[in-house]
Amino acid sequence: MLGYFVYAGRKIQLAKFIEDSKTAVAVLVFGFIFSPLLHTLTNSISTDTIFSMTFFVLVLHLVFFDYGVSAALVSKAISLNAAIFGAICLASRLSSSLHAFVLLELAAVFFALGPFLVCKLYSIQLLVLSIAVCCYFLQSISHIILYSYLSLLLFVNVFCPWLFVRMQKYKNNINGPWDEAIVTEEGS
Repeated sequence: MLGYFVYAGRKIQLAKFIEDSKTAVAVLVFGFIFSPLLHTLTNSISTDTIFSMTFFVLVLHLVFFDYGVSAALVSKAISLNAAIFGAICLASRLSSSLHAFVLLELAAVFFALGPFLVCKLYSIQLLVLSIAVCCYFLQSISHIILYSYLSLLLFVNVFCPWLFVRMQKYKNNINGPWDEAIVTEEGS
């Protein structure tokens, strides 16, 4: 509920709120009704297979997720479906249908609704704050983990883009029969 009010801001309309509430209740009711089925969906599949499959579909989710860059690889539908499928696989290994229901609802919140809220709330201050909080908690675990995290962060966000721009002058375009055909129209 808090996420809904933060997302809507001051533009909340009563009719829209009632409609969205009905949708949320319907999702919760149907999720609760079908959670026993989803909990027992993969009983015949081994746990190792479920964990491996979950790992690969969550990697698929990360690959196809929309990070704000327009690319041919971005597919919101594939990303969301892979994440929900991974959550269903994990839910099938929990101890009760109620636990499965809670996991599936959390997956829906984090994977389906979360990106909209993050997109609306994104700011550089929030990014710096989240990095600082991560560093604080990582240093309480281990200084080696903290330095590894900071090194990886600098490598991915500073060094790799710098190297990419720097190497552009060495780029060599090779043309051949694999290129798209260019149709030229000649006047009659």
